[in-house]
Amino acid sequence: MNSTNPRITVVGAGSVGSYFGAMLARAGHAVTLVARAEHVQAIERFGLKIHKSDSEFTLRIPATTELEAVRGADLVLLCVKSRDTEELARRMAALLEPGALVMSLQNGVENPAAIARHLRQPVVPTAVYVATAMPAPGEVRHYGRGELVIGPATPREAADAGLRQRLQDIVGWFASAGVPVRISDAVMDELWAKLLVNCAYNAISALTQQAYGPMAALAPIRALQQSLVDEVLEVARASGHALDARAARASVEQIARSMPGQLSSTAQDLARGKPTEIDDLNGLIVRRGAELGIPTPANQSLYALVKLAEAARASA
Repeated sequence: MNSTNPRITVVGAGSVGSYFGAMLARAGHAVTLVARAEHVQAIERFGLKIHKSDSEFTLRIPATTELEAVRGADLVLLCVKSRDTEELARRMAALLEPGALVMSLQNGVENPAAIARHLRQPVVPTAVYVATAMPAPGEVRHYGRGELVIGPATPREAADAGLRQRLQDIVGWFASAGVPVRISDAVMDELWAKLLVNCAYNAISALTQQAYGPMAALAPIRALQQSLVDEVLEVARASGHALDARAARASVEQIARSMPGQLSSTAQDLARGKPTEIDDLNGLIVRRGAELGIPTPANQSLYALVKLAEAARASA
């Protein structure tokens, strides 16, 4: 792996992947985006436009629809929806360089293991804390935050000095782009903590098409979120991830303050008639709860309602 001038490919470059890819490219890194055709066409014609609260910029950045772009990459940012993880990992297996690293910048807690089942290269679980949206192909709007938490996926990898140095390389690359990255040996706990926040917000935002601020302003919604959080905490604990309950509840409250105007990714998908990731959010809590004998009625209700909304849009 080239530790000084890495070649970086972003696979599944929607709003999140395009934002981080743009930040890295603006810092001088060699970045290629792999995205949907309409996004690629807009970037080729007009460049990639990034709108931030205090500035905006447009970059000319290589973009393609072809997964072949991962060939020769030192670092791959995998940003596809969870439902596409297995297929993309299988396809990448024959293309990746032996020394490549793959970062999973995805919702849910099962993707790193799913990717690792198909690759020989190290897979880096990544908790992403950023608020973005794509108002049109070729454009990304950044609403807030933008930090990452990375770390080894297993205790064996945590003891690997070589991998730890490579994680430090990632920290340096992103730091040069103004993106804070923290290394944590408990990164899977971080992913569970993020899943908890997603379960508290995403489905409600999707079903109501409301942003986080208005949601948190209503006492009945806060009470519902409390029930959702309690169920996730219990399922996480039974799955080997004893999250700090007080910190988890504080995180749920903080999200509404730091991202009051943000619609969840699930809300954005539902509004566009796209399949959501609800199976890997509230749906995962329902599945794990059933396996562990833990009732999850609040998550079950929201999961069922989002599935119904998806079906209604699909048949419209």
